[in-house]
Amino acid sequence: MRRRHVLTLAAAGAVTAGCSTRRRTPSTDASAPSASAAPAGLAFPKGFAWGASTSAYQVEGGATADGRGPSVWDVFSHEAGRTRDGGTGDVAADHYHRSYEDLDLMRDLGLKSYRFSISWPRVLPTGRGTVNAKGLDFYHRLVDGLLARGITPLVTLFHWDTPQALQEAGGWTNRDCASWFADYASMVCYSLGDKVQTWLTLNEPKTVTEVGYTAGVHAPGVRDRRVANVAAHHLLLGHGLAVQAFRATGRKGRIGAALNLSPVYPADDSDAARKQAVIGDAEENRRWLDPVLLGRYPDDWLATQPADAPVRAAIHAGDLAVIGTKSDILGVQYYNPAYVTATGARVQKHPTSQASWQQLYPQGLYDLLTRIRRDYGDIPLTITENGIPSVHPTDDEDRITFLRDHLTAAHRAIREGVRLEGYHVWSLLDNFEWAEGYTQRWGLIHVDYSTQQRHRKASADWYQQVIARNGI
Repeated sequence: MRRRHVLTLAAAGAVTAGCSTRRRTPSTDASAPSASAAPAGLAFPKGFAWGASTSAYQVEGGATADGRGPSVWDVFSHEAGRTRDGGTGDVAADHYHRSYEDLDLMRDLGLKSYRFSISWPRVLPTGRGTVNAKGLDFYHRLVDGLLARGITPLVTLFHWDTPQALQEAGGWTNRDCASWFADYASMVCYSLGDKVQTWLTLNEPKTVTEVGYTAGVHAPGVRDRRVANVAAHHLLLGHGLAVQAFRATGRKGRIGAALNLSPVYPADDSDAARKQAVIGDAEENRRWLDPVLLGRYPDDWLATQPADAPVRAAIHAGDLAVIGTKSDILGVQYYNPAYVTATGARVQKHPTSQASWQQLYPQGLYDLLTRIRRDYGDIPLTITENGIPSVHPTDDEDRITFLRDHLTAAHRAIREGVRLEGYHVWSLLDNFEWAEGYTQRWGLIHVDYSTQQRHRKASADWYQQVIARNGI
């Protein structure tokens, strides 16, 4: 889906020398057992937010409907060879025209929370300027439909669909993009803020950086690590400015970022592998967590950036204070661990899913959640994405096993004091899977793309029971 950074980091040679000892070294038990079949009767806290996630470009379709402008993904996916089988998000799951049907599916599942993203170019076709009222009205109707069905909206402001007009002005490599994003956030948060209580600024800035700007496999298709780090800083600056913009609207509620994180383990017991695991952790996790939650970049990560690295010039006085503006919540997205050898190479230690980059290791979710609490304090957490693609159209027992094992790991973390408020399966619907086109199915709901008919999978029935009993 979006965790290809594990592969692209190795391909791009992104992890370089440098090490820090100011934090505990990530767990070194590379052979720790994975969570298996869950014990009976694991009850989750009262009011736990059982949910599912989608993103605008992956499900909405309606690419030119009602005044929507093009995004970088509209352009990128239409370029030959960019996506498998030439897939685009022009129609996707046609959620834009079938939202009420999908809302009823959510109600029937018993969802307590629905995490979705707003399409920046649907509400601001050129990224700035005049609001597209029809586009904004769609999200008002969607939020109203959720609330009418007793489902809490969890809204992401940026899930990779930078307006193409802004990309032509430099996109995230242009420092002004952070301010443009904050202006957009202010407008949306004010407009919907009487109905939406929890907001997420960015979805997975690491993936945008690694896959969109380093490997060039995602939009905008740039292959320049030095430029990528500049874009990464501006993304984080945009997060901080958006948090401030939200607070300035006077709307009540909470706001934070959604970060994809991978616990990093040494591939063996050598001192060299342990050192490389710390370096890998700086790149995978701390360069995102530290600025957002502590208002600083890790010293060992900064040490990997040469004196003439463009990112050093991109970091202005006061930027880190803005980026570290207090967050109220953190969205955690977990798909796989990373294992690092003594030479800094990445290796696989566990079985993979249909997505070859995804190692199946539920224990990693427990390690990740408890590590966040240990190193960053008692911030409220919600799992905003966790899932697996299945080759089984509807009898997806492999997905049920995956979900059960990861929920067991999450429950263990809760028992040990982690303030985990919710869990959102990726994904509610089968959808456009970025560079993989329509070759992978991640949804609880099967979508027949030729007819747009929806059918519940076995995992949907299982998840409905989990929600009803508030546990596994």
